[in-house]
Amino acid sequence: MAAPLPARLPVSTYRLQLSPSQNFAAAAELASYLSELGISECYCSPVFAARPGSAHGYDICDHSRADPQLGGDDGFHAMSDAFRSRDLGLLLDFVPNHMSTHPLANPWWRSVLESGPSSPYARYFDIDWNPVKHELRDRILLPILGDQYGVTLEQGQLRLAYEDGAIRLRLYELDLPLNPRRLGLVVGHRLDDLRARFPADDPDLTELLSVLFHLDHLPPYTETDPTQMAERQREKDVALGRLAALLERSEVLRAHLEENLRRFNGRPGEPSSFELMHELLEGQPYRLASWRTAMHEINYRRFFDVNELAGIRMEEPEVFAAAHALTARWVREGRVTGLRLDHVDGLFDPAGYLDDLAGLLGPAPVWTVVEKILSEGERLDPSWRTHGTTGYEYLNQLNGVFVDPVHGVRLKAVYQAFTGRDDEFAEVCYQSKKLIVTTSMASELNVLAAELNRISEGRWQWRDFTLDSLQEALRQVVACFPVYRTYVRGEGWTAEDEAAVDRAIASALRRNPALEPTIFHFLRRMLLPQPDPAIPEPELRRRLRFAMKFQQYTGPVQAKGVEDTAFYRFGPLLSLNEVGGEPERFEPGVERFHRANAERLARWPLTLLATATHDTKRGEDARARLNALSEMPVRWRALLNRWSRINAPARETAETVIAPDRGDEYLFYQSLLGMWPPLAQAADESLVERIHQYLLKAMREAKIHTSWINPSAAYEEAVGRFVRSVLLGEQAAAFHRSFAPFARELARTGAVNSLAQMALKLASPGVADVYQGTELWDLSLVDPDNRRPVDFAARRRHLAELVPLAESAGRDDPVAGDVGALLEHWPDGRVKMYLTLVGLRYRRRCPDLFLRGEYLPLTASGARADHLVGFARRNGDQAAVALAPRLVADLASDRWPTGSEAWGDTVVPLPASLHGFSWRNPLTGERQGPGASLAVSAALATLPIALLEGSLSS
Repeated sequence: MAAPLPARLPVSTYRLQLSPSQNFAAAAELASYLSELGISECYCSPVFAARPGSAHGYDICDHSRADPQLGGDDGFHAMSDAFRSRDLGLLLDFVPNHMSTHPLANPWWRSVLESGPSSPYARYFDIDWNPVKHELRDRILLPILGDQYGVTLEQGQLRLAYEDGAIRLRLYELDLPLNPRRLGLVVGHRLDDLRARFPADDPDLTELLSVLFHLDHLPPYTETDPTQMAERQREKDVALGRLAALLERSEVLRAHLEENLRRFNGRPGEPSSFELMHELLEGQPYRLASWRTAMHEINYRRFFDVNELAGIRMEEPEVFAAAHALTARWVREGRVTGLRLDHVDGLFDPAGYLDDLAGLLGPAPVWTVVEKILSEGERLDPSWRTHGTTGYEYLNQLNGVFVDPVHGVRLKAVYQAFTGRDDEFAEVCYQSKKLIVTTSMASELNVLAAELNRISEGRWQWRDFTLDSLQEALRQVVACFPVYRTYVRGEGWTAEDEAAVDRAIASALRRNPALEPTIFHFLRRMLLPQPDPAIPEPELRRRLRFAMKFQQYTGPVQAKGVEDTAFYRFGPLLSLNEVGGEPERFEPGVERFHRANAERLARWPLTLLATATHDTKRGEDARARLNALSEMPVRWRALLNRWSRINAPARETAETVIAPDRGDEYLFYQSLLGMWPPLAQAADESLVERIHQYLLKAMREAKIHTSWINPSAAYEEAVGRFVRSVLLGEQAAAFHRSFAPFARELARTGAVNSLAQMALKLASPGVADVYQGTELWDLSLVDPDNRRPVDFAARRRHLAELVPLAESAGRDDPVAGDVGALLEHWPDGRVKMYLTLVGLRYRRRCPDLFLRGEYLPLTASGARADHLVGFARRNGDQAAVALAPRLVADLASDRWPTGSEAWGDTVVPLPASLHGFSWRNPLTGERQGPGASLAVSAALATLPIALLEGSLSS
């Protein structure tokens, strides 16, 4: 852990997704609930002023104020006061990489649209003002049109209006600024008519002519000299103020302007009537275009491929200062006690950013975690000024405990036989990333290729490399990149960075034997730029900048290509298709889990332990359920084939393709199993709509038969009819008779896995995180399904019932019977909430034990030893033991894996350092005396999991 320990040590977090319907006031009302549950920190989604109508807050428009849609600054203060009154910290989700491009709500972006490179905020955004397409020099491509520019123009959808003292350009609901220097075209149109109506010395006419002269002599928007830029900003405001005052007092001039606006707005059906509007638009610092144009010509860096989110240059000191001023103040005031930093891989220099942030926040360390997706074998850079990550690596390490590695090959064979898809996952990733690079994110590659071409032209050794060949080399290396990104910076790079580049280069060379190999050698030199006295300093800086810009590109391609494409094309076991996961990895998970826990304790003891987030591909309990399929490949194959035969009449041909294809059908059955209500006999309208919307998203993400860019209505509608027929129509009765009994059986097994993963998370080194609502069963699918409103009223009622039970167990009252009753009524989720409640309170009561305590893996012996995972924690005279079952499909298909019937003679030998401890189960009040081992049948007598509290015997 590179950052010093913060003064306030977090023990657990509860993630709240703020929205206009769950605003600051609603969050404040949850303070008592979260405190009762045992939470130490509330973890909120972004709170700054966002795009109007934002449902998530990641499209920030203004860092200087709290979002008025959530309650504004006063609402934020009231929320933070409510948290502090309950001793709850506030972990704030901060977005340093991008902002919304809303042209009215984002004042920085609006200024750039108005003044282009001459805007004081032009350097705030990552804009290429000198792109390959010369028509875009000093202009921003603005791909916001629903159709081609010419079609949009001639349909009269672009309209001028005079409102609130200003001339504006309207497009749909958007309000775009106009270059003040070009307003003379509009105001001065038909000027001779005005002169004929006014005496030559009329003061209003004189003022109008003066204003037009003033506007016409403003420095142009291409001006980047600081003095001229300042003059433009000052004088445009003066000139526009004079114009507004003049129009306010002169009805004649207002009428003249209104007629001019009518003429500029044109008449649909008469193309020539739009020449005036086109001439005006050609003089703007932006070039309006169809949204499809963004794929190849957009010249500002985006968040992934989202045109509405523009990358900001946080490496610029003035940008950093402006974006963090309010956050720093909240930290100083004690309103914010921790920061979750979104998508740090999108930053130009993540390590430098973290250094700047630590310097800004002052000598008292603030708990900071970064959203960083670690690929298999990748480690968080120990030099980073952070306390850890948001926990995706923990999610995958923990999930692996419940996947049976023995049947991995057989499960893949079932998938291949059913779907006909036999490519290895590595090949699927390569093809998916290459697709992204050549379609939705081609424009960013074009920018990189153009810069690489400029560099190559500077030396005779490389000038024969053509732009096309350089672009193809870049495309191949990016598609082969093995991690999200490297972290080359002015200070150098790590051995891991070099290894990643070399792996990508080698793979690209192997896949492309017909390409000139020296191009790849040249590219390697640019990606790992070595200092050289023979190379001029400006050239070295240019190479380094190229390498660092390249790094900003590979991360989004990895996310879009793997998480948002390959994960929907490859899925033998969908519970492995998780952010940062390895869907083809069926390997022993227990040893890996123990190693990772020990390493986390040593290196990153304050990292988050996540099992669900707003970005996970499915809810934590849906994932736990699907893990059980890894134990039964033969049965799974038989069921798949049976269901497919039953539902064959519901499939149909859509544009020569059977819909759904076998891959989408496989995805449908697994997803349905994961989300099926525990006791349901049949589907209802709500479930049908949820699974239909999920399949629609999944199919578009897979980009095989349909996509977001080019949706196939025929295929999508055919799949929609299939879903409705199978779940509510002609096939429903036969399908439910076969599907529902297995789904209910799998739900029980999945419930055991869910309780087990929760117990292990609550005792693991790190800060336990609870995603909103997941204290009860979480059977959600990917967003927006996992962002549906949470019924906190029901959760409050359950908590009020469970708190007395937990407190009775804490007093050693006999509560095993009452706890057992929770298990018998498991579908309502209260048993999971009870475990969460007791475990969180235990963590809060003994923070040093769980944050700093020694980690001791435990290995069971006996007939069921392979079905148990456990570990102990010790800190002085405090100790805890977590025991959880795994691979329980045979143990829990029709009963709970509890007591001697399930565990027989299985015992857990304890290390000598724990022999003197007596053990109490805070969940049930049950006890075991000191000794060299724990009897599993006693520890799991009432519940299938145990979280034992140790005390030294006197």
